[in-house]
Amino acid sequence: MYAKVCGALVLIQIWGGVTLAANDPQDPPAPFNPFQGTPEEQAACAPDSTKFCRDAIPDTFRVLACLQEHRQRLRKVCVKVLEDHGK
Repeated sequence: MYAKVCGALVLIQIWGGVTLAANDPQDPPAPFNPFQGTPEEQAACAPDSTKFCRDAIPDTFRVLACLQEHRQRLRKVCVKVLEDHGK
């Protein structure tokens, strides 16, 4: 009898934990940062950012300044992204 009660309590605790975990809110989305660009824009400049501005990552403003400093050496797709944003 004792084993059945303990087993039932364990099952209730497991079921309750699963239910609570299922009800936890998801992580809130990251705040919108207009200087970060779309995923496509990020992909266009990622190789240049890594090549020329590795030390500035993840600071968006420092990466933008660095890319502007190296504009003559950037790939055309990344230059286009900068131009599209008035940089």
